[in-house]
Amino acid sequence: SHPASFPVPISIHTYNSKMKTAAAFAALVGTAAAFAPASNSAAKTSLSAATGFEEVGGKPWDPLGLATLEDAADTFPNMFPRTQFLQEAEIKHGRMAMLAWTGVWATAPTGFGLGMHFPGAPVAPDWTKALGVWATEDPAGFGAVLALIAIAEGESVGHTGDNWRNQSTKDEPGNLGFDPWGLKSRLSAEEQARYKIVELKNGRAAMIAMASLFAWKSLPGSVPVMDLLSP
Repeated sequence: SHPASFPVPISIHTYNSKMKTAAAFAALVGTAAAFAPASNSAAKTSLSAATGFEEVGGKPWDPLGLATLEDAADTFPNMFPRTQFLQEAEIKHGRMAMLAWTGVWATAPTGFGLGMHFPGAPVAPDWTKALGVWATEDPAGFGAVLALIAIAEGESVGHTGDNWRNQSTKDEPGNLGFDPWGLKSRLSAEEQARYKIVELKNGRAAMIAMASLFAWKSLPGSVPVMDLLSP
C-alpha cells in the first residue's frame, strides 16, 4: 500500500460525509460490543496465562487440524511446516495486513478513506490499481522500496533460522530484535505480555479486513458493510 490516490479537496459535503461514516462505524462497533460477555473479575484470565485464543476457550481454534500436519513427518518428511514457522508466519502476515489496511484507509479518496496524497507521488484511480501505476510512473522509487522489502525479508529469514523444521534458535516468534528506540525495555513483563496478545489479535483482524476488501472489490455486494461505508 502506498500513497498513490486522488487528492480530495476539503469541503462541507466531504466533512459531513466523513462524519456520517464515522457515526455508522461507531454504531457498528457499539453493536458488536453489546454481544461481548460481561466483565467478571473472578473469571478474568491473567496476562501471564493469556494465549490469544480467549474468545474460543483459550485453546487454538483449528477445526481442520492444519496445525497438526507436522505430525505426518514420518510419512512426508519436511513437507509441512512446524509450529515455529506457523507462529512466525501468522505474526508477520498480521503486521503486513495492519500496514496494508492503514495504507488503504489513509489514501482512499472515497468512502471511509482520508484521501491523503503526497505531492508529486503518482496518482491512481483506485487502490487496487495503485501498485501498477506506481511501478510504471516511478520505477526508481518502486525498485528502491522493493529492494528494502527484500533486504528486510532476508534479514527476517536469517534471524529466524530453520523454523520450518522447528529448529529455530530464536526465543520468541515475531521478535527480530529491531527496537532502535528501546521501547520494549520501558515496559514491564506484564505489559509486554499484553502487547503481544494485542498485536496478535489486531493482526488477525487486519488479515480478515484485507481479505474482505479484496472480496468486496472482486465481487460487488459480497461485503454488505462496505456498501454502507462507501458512497
